Amino acid sequence: MFSRDRIEYKTPDEVRKMRASGLALAEILAEVKGAVVAGATTADLDAVARAAMLRLRVTPNFLNYHGFPGVLCTSVNDEVVHGIPGARELAPGDVVKVDGGCILDGWHSDSAFTVVIPGGNAARQAAHEKLSELTRLSMWHGIAAVHGHGRLNDIGCAIEDFIVSQVGDKYGIVDGLVGHGIGRSLHQPPEVVNFRTRQSGPKLKAGLVIAIEPMVIDGSPETVTLEDEWTIVSTDGGFASHWEHTVAVTPDGVWVLTEPDGGEAELAKLGVPVSAL
Repeated sequence: MFSRDRIEYKTPDEVRKMRASGLALAEILAEVKGAVVAGATTADLDAVARAAMLRLRVTPNFLNYHGFPGVLCTSVNDEVVHGIPGARELAPGDVVKVDGGCILDGWHSDSAFTVVIPGGNAARQAAHEKLSELTRLSMWHGIAAVHGHGRLNDIGCAIEDFIVSQVGDKYGIVDGLVGHGIGRSLHQPPEVVNFRTRQSGPKLKAGLVIAIEPMVIDGSPETVTLEDEWTIVSTDGGFASHWEHTVAVTPDGVWVLTEPDGGEAELAKLGVPVSAL
């Protein structure tokens, strides 16, 4: 499960440079989030991100990555991840996942969020908002697990334990898609799985920077890739949520590079301090 490929550990100065990239991305995605409304198209969201990236003088890291045509992945409802921006018009009740990244001074950042557009069927709206919120909170439990400087799979254990504690086996944690190391390239070792495994993985050492990104489906965790060779959907039509942050392991704990406050507000709820450099 865990690759033996060499992990790139960053110096404190390099982590601070990644923080600058993360803050730029946080600003970009905040603008995009404000544009996720009924009547907008997924291409409109991509255009907002492109304009913000141009203004902030950062480079999109998704665009042309293995041929991907957008600066964002925009995935709706049963689309889990890697949706291609296009003419699809968003509607009340849609569950919209936005995943984006940028490069600043050679350093990558990566983050994602889910929005449930208001105005859908009340019962389904509540169910989908619960799905999104529990997925978001599972991410924060995974991030909090970094603080103890244990092993990599402490993250997956924390994510799975939280989801199961809330809904049992009602939700499926996608097992074919994982988080990852990040730095001077978008995807690096190690893989960061979102569930408990028999292997504990490498030690969480200072200088490790990873993207933690649980993907959870209201139904079976099984997925399939569509004919566009990008969009990954649930096999049973279950709606999905996806949340992600870029996180640095520091000598004293953890620092969330793509959250404006470094993760302070959310981690305080879990009894974990932010340990910025």
